[in-house]
Parts: sequence; C-alpha cells; structure tokens
Amino acid sequence: MSSEIKIIASDGHKIDAWRSDPEGDIKGGVVILHAITGRIPHLADVCDKWATEGYVAVAPSLFDRIEPNIINPYTPAGVEAGITHYTSLKEENILSDIAASADTIRSSGPVIISGFCTGGTWAWVSAAKLKFDAMVNYYGSHVPAWLHLNPKCPSVIHYGDIDHCVSLDEIEQIQAANPDLRVHIHPGAKHAFFNPEQESYHPEAAPNSWTQSMDFLKEVLT
Repeated sequence: MSSEIKIIASDGHKIDAWRSDPEGDIKGGVVILHAITGRIPHLADVCDKWATEGYVAVAPSLFDRIEPNIINPYTPAGVEAGITHYTSLKEENILSDIAASADTIRSSGPVIISGFCTGGTWAWVSAAKLKFDAMVNYYGSHVPAWLHLNPKCPSVIHYGDIDHCVSLDEIEQIQAANPDLRVHIHPGAKHAFFNPEQESYHPEAAPNSWTQSMDFLKEVLT
C-alpha cells in the first residue's frame, strides 16, 4: 500500500512522493515520473504494482517546484494547464529532484527510471544524464525532440500505433537513432493506454506492456 513521503533534493527543496515497498524479497527500486496530470492517485497504484513485482517504488511530484499538490484533470483545460506547468520547469531542477528520488532507494539494488507521457520524456533524459540501471518508458511524448541524447542503460519503450503525440514515423526515428533500444508498438492503442482512469485505456496493451517490461527487466538485470 502506497504512502506519502517527503524527499529532499540537493538544494533543500522538499518533494512530495508516493512510495510502495515489497512485502517479500527486493529486486531493486524504481523512480516513476508522472504525466502532465501531476502526481495523481493512479501513480500510487502504479507504485503498488511495481512493489508486487519486488521493486521499491517512488513517484515524486515534479510540479512541487511550482506549488504543492498540483493535479490537472483529464480535460482539454487540464491538458493546457499541464503543458504550462511542464514547460515552466527547469531541466536542472527536474533532474535534481529525480536524482534525489533515486538516492532514496539506491540501497535497494538496481534502480530503474520509468515514466508516462511527459514523465516518459524526462525518463529518457534521466537515462542519458543520470545513473540508472534500466529504463521502462511509456509513450514518452517529447522523445523525438531529445534524440541527441541516448539512454546509457538498457531501455524499453512502449507506444500505441495510434498515439497522437508520437507518430509511427517518429517511433522509427527513435529506433534508428538507438539500435539497442527495445521498442514495443501496441496495435490499436492510443496515448495513455496504460491508465485505466482515461478513455484511452487499452485492456490488452496495458497488461501486455507490463509483462513485456517485467520480462525485459529479468533479462537485463540478472
């Protein structure tokens, strides 16, 4: 069961986060980065899901740099607000908060970076600029704009074949620029296909992508 914790970044900034701990053996840890909706309750469920697989999971609120407890609804207005919040953050602060989150679980073993949508974009940047042992990326929305960076750890990325944020041509560009990247394209799936709270949830792509991700981690972390 997830609980709320505080994480302190290197500059003293305090970050709210969800945290879940496995009941049994610990395989490692994972930092999960939220989409433009913010640190929604669904992220607590995602942390719990990772914990059932044996990973200590933390999901920091990157929007806390703006103000605490920002949650944007699944509406056009919420998307617009989320974009404003996302674009107002400085890269150095985002990476500082992500690094601090990773440090809280570093003693658990290998640390994975994961994220959804804009969180997937920052997972990509983090995999290139920070120390992580693997990346599990869900439909990183701005990854095509960051192809000058390459993940420095084993990485898997998931997209739907009808994602409105990243086209199939752009997915091909991502793969071409990163030959070792594991890419899964899910038929009939839209952006945000993993989130059951959204209309774009895909009942086949969501569990399939999870199984593929866990199989990938077994392969690269053992």
